[in-house]
Amino acid sequence: MTDSTLRAIVGLGNPGAEYEYTRHNAGFWFVDLLAEAGRADFRVESKFQGVLAKVRIGGKDLLLLKPGTFMNRSGQAIQSLASFYKIAPAEILVAHDELDLPAGAARLKIGGGHGGHNGLRSVHQHLGEAYARLRIGIGHPGNKDLVLDYVLGRPSQPDLRAIEDALARSQAALETLMKESWSKASQQLHTDPDAVKPAKKPPPPTNP
Repeated sequence: MTDSTLRAIVGLGNPGAEYEYTRHNAGFWFVDLLAEAGRADFRVESKFQGVLAKVRIGGKDLLLLKPGTFMNRSGQAIQSLASFYKIAPAEILVAHDELDLPAGAARLKIGGGHGGHNGLRSVHQHLGEAYARLRIGIGHPGNKDLVLDYVLGRPSQPDLRAIEDALARSQAALETLMKESWSKASQQLHTDPDAVKPAKKPPPPTNP
């Protein structure tokens, strides 16, 4: 993906009120944030099997999609959108929850495997792997047998605050991406605030 070719952002999640606040819907949370900031409303688009909004970010128009299919069939909705608007996979950013990152972290990535994520597996089946991703950290329960209940559960209040902070930083990085470059946006997002320590003040002078 070159720095100015992003045309659509897709948030991954499960439809329905029972899933709205679960960790697996972090991708939905991101596009909801973008739509709210852009004062855009989602409307049902049956031909895209989901809901669609249009926003302007960094002086450029972007489509926002939330698939109405369940997570494991997300690729169908994205392919419908891409085919209708003639959008290449490399022009799509998919926002999704990421078990391998702690809550509060977020990373941009281009290409690669699906890592066992059911939503990404579906996107791979329909688009290949050349699309861009926003990986939104939700943490890991520590045992693979607990993953299903974990991703379909609600985050703790501290984790929710951390995820919300990561989404806000991702929104700011997206502005940088659209106005400047992918590399600068990545550097901005990947520099975690807690990792940036202020310089030590010099000790006060001692009296002779």
